[in-house]
Amino acid sequence: MAAKKAQAARTKRGGKPRKAVEAGQPVSDWRADALAEVRKLLHEADPAIVEECKWVKPSKPAGVPVWSHAGIVCTGETYKQVVKLTFARGAALPDPQRLFNASLEGTTRRAIDIREGESLNAKAFKALVKAAVAENLRCTASNLKTTSRSAPVKLLSGGNPQIAKADGDAPVQAYIAAMPDWKHGIGKQLDTLIVQAVPNVIKAVKWNTPFYGTPGQGWFLAFHCITKYIKIAFFRGTSLSPLPPVESKQKDVRYLHVSGQEPLDEKQFLKWVKQAAALPGWKT
Repeated sequence: MAAKKAQAARTKRGGKPRKAVEAGQPVSDWRADALAEVRKLLHEADPAIVEECKWVKPSKPAGVPVWSHAGIVCTGETYKQVVKLTFARGAALPDPQRLFNASLEGTTRRAIDIREGESLNAKAFKALVKAAVAENLRCTASNLKTTSRSAPVKLLSGGNPQIAKADGDAPVQAYIAAMPDWKHGIGKQLDTLIVQAVPNVIKAVKWNTPFYGTPGQGWFLAFHCITKYIKIAFFRGTSLSPLPPVESKQKDVRYLHVSGQEPLDEKQFLKWVKQAAALPGWKT
């Protein structure tokens, strides 16, 4: 890594605390600059990357910033002397510029320790992020193929497919492929329309439910199989016009129920999806 002083930027800010990452705790020293730069490079390398906070506990109330795409790409932990970026599959990644300088003895993870006054080689770091995403997608696809060969997907209550939590299109397609009877056709229809309305959409399966979101905005929609219909959740549904027809106990959420008895109003659904994708989404 090349060394570069960051004092001038901190002085210009007047030392005021600011958020280094959306999921992280506000900090006011050099670590804020380091994490803000990391976040910028991550999103430049992969606009579909998902940012969230995990592992919140009393000793670390702000949790740990985590960036994911088809699985964890890397985490960003702050310590007194370093900002540590740990790549979940770092040992499998090419690193010709030798950015990894910590956790080198492990067989899976690798880390980059950034110290005060240092900055990342932006080009090399973005290449590393892209390689990490590609490795996650490769592993996800491999796992899905293995699962499909070994046993059929289990259907839970209401005929809802049990699909392992994962980011990307592959787990969503595995979910849709396993939707039973008439629900399968509607699942394909919903997925096609959402991609048509939001070409840069990001996808994931969480809690046996396909989620759809926009980069940096969060999740705007999910759907789930119920016995007699498919429940489509608009996470900011109360801000849509006209309102989706079904109320929720959650104040911002509205639902649309689609059964096999009546055709989906595609024109209205597309309008709702476009409105929902433009709003700040739900961040898990």
